[in-house]
Amino acid sequence: MSASDPRPTLHGRGAAIQPNNPYFATQQVDDFEQLEGDDEFFAALSRPPTVYFDDQSQSIVARNDSPDVGFNYSVNPYRGCQHGCSYCYARPGHEYLGFSAGIDFETKILVKRRAPQLFRQFLARPQWAPETIMFSGVTDCYQPIERELRLTRGCLEVAAECRQPVSVITKNALITRDIDVLRELAAHRAVRVALSVTSLDADLARVMEPRTSSPAARLRAIAELAAAGVEVTAMVAPIIPGLNDHEAPAILKACGEAGARHADFVLLRLPTTVAPVFLDWLHRHRPNHAERVQSFVRSTRGGELYRSAWRERQRGTGAFAEQIKRSFQVFAKRYGLDGKCEPLNCEAFRPLKPTSGQLALF
Repeated sequence: MSASDPRPTLHGRGAAIQPNNPYFATQQVDDFEQLEGDDEFFAALSRPPTVYFDDQSQSIVARNDSPDVGFNYSVNPYRGCQHGCSYCYARPGHEYLGFSAGIDFETKILVKRRAPQLFRQFLARPQWAPETIMFSGVTDCYQPIERELRLTRGCLEVAAECRQPVSVITKNALITRDIDVLRELAAHRAVRVALSVTSLDADLARVMEPRTSSPAARLRAIAELAAAGVEVTAMVAPIIPGLNDHEAPAILKACGEAGARHADFVLLRLPTTVAPVFLDWLHRHRPNHAERVQSFVRSTRGGELYRSAWRERQRGTGAFAEQIKRSFQVFAKRYGLDGKCEPLNCEAFRPLKPTSGQLALF
């Protein structure tokens, strides 16, 4: 809090700002000049509540056409994410809903309460030719509210019923709650889980990813999943040059010892309004790293903070980006994480029975 900006630091949130929504014709500017003495008002501002809205979407499976990711279909039971990761590339998606990519992204969560039913309808279509579906590819399908709503679990139960192959990516140890369902899918080689481990430094993780599982809990989750026969990939995502890139070897070693079988990484991405959110976080929590991080990021993005070109945005370009890639490959091989991910099994899929009451003619 300062005389020029009396707002207190937000507790348990990654973002501390609300970037203007570029799709709005008018913008809101906070004016706290007359409120500097109102301690009660600012105390309330420091702990913004999480609000949930029902999402009335009539479909749950999204089609992806990006050449940068290895899947065509994804399921997202939630929009917005309580985890509050300051660097999350999905933040600008909230702007299409009329919100901000800042605090709104982690406090205004849209919930698709019919997700399991909609997923069942999608898989029951006669024209569905089974291929891997990703959970969830954008916001985390195991964010904290999943503990209560169990929408991701409901969708996985549908997948297990028909042996639909799924790939899951998360950074929350809550996934171990659903080991029973994942084990059913694993019996048909129809599931793969990617656990994102960004840092082994608990203090850094606590402020960078404030509402997700600790690094130790994520490693335990890898061990439990592996023990249950579920294939696990370690995701070092994102690698932030100048902040956590030096941790990659230790992360790979720890994940390999826990039972992961593969590893991959994504370089920090700062599209549009993600950049001001992350840079504000960086200056508040790691000010001594701020100048170096920005310099290194620019060196991997052609002098800019971000470039969105296909086949570049996940890895970056330039000598430093190449160094990160080669170092990652060396240590992945050293710790037995360089094996090829074989396609999941689609042969075991069995069509779901119709639930509409109308029987198929053929």
